[in-house]
Amino acid sequence: MCLPTFVIDTVRDRSAISAELDEEVPVNEPDTTSIGSGADGAELHDVIIIGAGLSGIDAAYRLTESDPTTRYLILERREHIGGTWDLFRYPGIRSDSDIFTLSFPFEPWRRPEALAQGADIRDYVTATAARHGITEHIRFGHHVRSADWDSSTDTWTIATSAAGTEQTYRCRFVYFATGYYDYDDPYRPRFTGLDDFTGTVVHPQHWPEGLDHSGKRIVVIGSGATAVSLIPSLARTAEHVTMLQRSPSYIASMSQQQRINPLIRKLLPAKAAHKVIRARYAAQTAAMVHGMHRFPKVGRKLLRSGVAKELPDNYPVDVHFNPRYDPWDQRMCMVPDGDLFAEITTGRVEMVTDQIDRFDADGVTLQSGRHIDADLVVTATGLQLLAFGGIRIRVDDAEIKPHDRFVFKSHLLEDVPNLAWSVGYTNASWTLRADMTARAVAKLLRYMNSHGYTHAYPHLGSESMGSRPLWDLKAGYVERAPDALPKSGTRGHWAVRHNYYRDAIDHRLDDVEDSMVFGRAPAPA
Repeated sequence: MCLPTFVIDTVRDRSAISAELDEEVPVNEPDTTSIGSGADGAELHDVIIIGAGLSGIDAAYRLTESDPTTRYLILERREHIGGTWDLFRYPGIRSDSDIFTLSFPFEPWRRPEALAQGADIRDYVTATAARHGITEHIRFGHHVRSADWDSSTDTWTIATSAAGTEQTYRCRFVYFATGYYDYDDPYRPRFTGLDDFTGTVVHPQHWPEGLDHSGKRIVVIGSGATAVSLIPSLARTAEHVTMLQRSPSYIASMSQQQRINPLIRKLLPAKAAHKVIRARYAAQTAAMVHGMHRFPKVGRKLLRSGVAKELPDNYPVDVHFNPRYDPWDQRMCMVPDGDLFAEITTGRVEMVTDQIDRFDADGVTLQSGRHIDADLVVTATGLQLLAFGGIRIRVDDAEIKPHDRFVFKSHLLEDVPNLAWSVGYTNASWTLRADMTARAVAKLLRYMNSHGYTHAYPHLGSESMGSRPLWDLKAGYVERAPDALPKSGTRGHWAVRHNYYRDAIDHRLDDVEDSMVFGRAPAPA
């Protein structure tokens, strides 16, 4: 693979390095006293963060915690903070991971529930940004179109569109907090005859504001986290709700009434209590995932038993709650206090496991021959993967195709300088790895500054490396787009793991120089 055309590249020799990470080396130290501008008049920042969701706010906090003089800017496409939690506004939206690990480690979550409502999460992220002075660094309504690296200056040029005008920014390091899916286009399967349906069809990703669903006969197509969050909320006012699934998913109940957490909060200060509770839930999830991967048959029996206890006697559990895959081959759907099962028990919600044959004016006909009448159809059919927010990335005018590159330490891109991408776990809360990534990037930047380096990137070299998918899920949105994301290697820091505790140990022992190329931009003429 060709390397970027840097004028000066230095592969660090570990035996020649004696300086500790925090030692100051007075060479080529960037000026951090004020925001400057390049020859083209564009603002010049140390770091530009793309996205003001959980990952972006976390990154901003960690960068300034590491070096308060860091000049950073957040470019957010939407008009509000929150990312996913601002985009999705469908009824009942909530976290599908416990909020104690989904929340920031540095900002306590003070509410009692384990599975938090979307609006509460959005308010929490917004308040955190304001409390730590991050909001003033955000430019809203900026849709980033491209990021171009120039090796002659070791800077990125970020092109955006905002309010119908093109704007340009420059930075030394770019941090992608853009998530992993397409904000504009969710996954919409083609259903025969859907245009003949005279009712309303909506996708949860673009839920219409003010949509009246009271008294309606509703069919929700899907069996994932979105469907199981949406259905109990709809059932409270609808005439009837049918959950139509092609195949079952694992669904488990999580108690919202916590017994241990109030005691911990009573005994410890808020921040200390938050750390203890967060560690408890991280360990609990890791143990469950590991145990079910190790003993899938036992895991399947336990999950089935839990569902059966929530439903009436003789309910066909094996028809509607017996997936073809093993536990945690896909994300687990968690429901607070069994609310979905309670609605099924009352009869307001019916589970149907079947294939769709076609739609007609009044509803949907299944392959079994059954017809379901509907006034409203919700296609909770999933999302589409999209790496780096669909932003075009170029290094010295050569376009970078993410799926052609390996990921290093789960956040750096092979042979792409001064770029990080924040992406979470498939089997644990997103923020667990997002925060680890933010701290790792802050450490890398601190090292570069202390040694006077202006660029850094991971390099595999001539070493042969097998590849595998970045995510180990058997979910439809992953299998539909095998080339949407960068690829994982098979060993060392090139292998992307979904094991929080192993990653946390590696993070503690991280060697900044491992497999990295460091260098300095040429002095201006």
